[in-house]
Amino acid sequence: MTAPEPSRAGVRLRPEIAALPPYRQGRPAPADGYKLSSNENPFDPLPSVASAVASTGATVNRYPDATALALRERLGARFGVTADEVLVGAGSVALLAAFIQAAAAPGDEVVYSWRSFEAYPGLVTVSGATSVQVPNRPDHGHDLDAMAAAINERTRVAIVCSPNNPTGVVVTAAEFEAFMAKVPSDLLVLLDEAYIEFVDREGPGSVDEAVDGRTLLGRYPNLVILRTFSKAYGLAGLRVGYAIGPVPILDAARATVIPLSVTAASSAAAIASLEPAAEAELLDRVGVIAARRDGVRAALIAQGWPIPQAQGNFIWLPSGEATAEVAERLFDAGLVTRAFAPDGIRISIGEPESVETLLTILSELVPASQEGRPA
Repeated sequence: MTAPEPSRAGVRLRPEIAALPPYRQGRPAPADGYKLSSNENPFDPLPSVASAVASTGATVNRYPDATALALRERLGARFGVTADEVLVGAGSVALLAAFIQAAAAPGDEVVYSWRSFEAYPGLVTVSGATSVQVPNRPDHGHDLDAMAAAINERTRVAIVCSPNNPTGVVVTAAEFEAFMAKVPSDLLVLLDEAYIEFVDREGPGSVDEAVDGRTLLGRYPNLVILRTFSKAYGLAGLRVGYAIGPVPILDAARATVIPLSVTAASSAAAIASLEPAAEAELLDRVGVIAARRDGVRAALIAQGWPIPQAQGNFIWLPSGEATAEVAERLFDAGLVTRAFAPDGIRISIGEPESVETLLTILSELVPASQEGRPA
């Protein structure tokens, strides 16, 4: 066997890791601008949540509960499962990494839709497995039939993201159940629901047929759902997410996670966010963001932009080959966005003051091929 070539650092590294670009955050927003690149919640933390975080300051010399038991018990009671059927991690992305590493090894494959969450390819590469990326449908949603067809004897994990990040399109309950009927019962399926709270199930643009992992618990021995407190609950800076699924699968992931990665402050903030009064206020904020999102989408469609269904706290601008140019124009106007050249730009829904600037700049950049098209 040929030994790996030494890297430029002078030590032998896995070549696929040396070639893997590290995650890079978007550029910081100018002092008078707006950061619309990270899907952060624009509202300040609730006072009760901030107080819960502060209360942990006196014990930072001690390790946190490695299992986050108190939070798992709260989540278990909410979802009608035991605490052992809940796994808490440092954001849902850390849990995704744990499940992929638990199931996939060199020679194995992980299938997911593309374009989808930008972390998926790197997580698969780190595990040693191979990504199988199935192109999105023309409407920017998952093609679950094609994903099912891509599964073979080497496939160990399938990831479904709903609402899809960065395109915003949901998977319907019927589509997901048809997919689960096609895949092998020993294939791990991860349903990534990081933005589930933003799905509009009642308003004029509602998608009440969207899949909801809560309704699937206990039905599939190979399914795990993943959610996070980062987005709807505004705890992005504390990194706390959770997974719910069968105990044997969660135990395998527990063996791969970095111990003690969920801090006491993270657990305290999440528990405080689940208090009825706090959660009601947080979900009211979610409603404000979702309404703002729908208004932005409608305005951009009226301009001529072909904006797909938007059910996260962001919209997808399919700017194609003009992606870099459009992103730079927005940046010059004080708006930092997330560009995925040559496909499009994900634009988070942020402060209301950012909307007018966003719509003004994009009105000047509508592709000629889209002008005058019906919505």
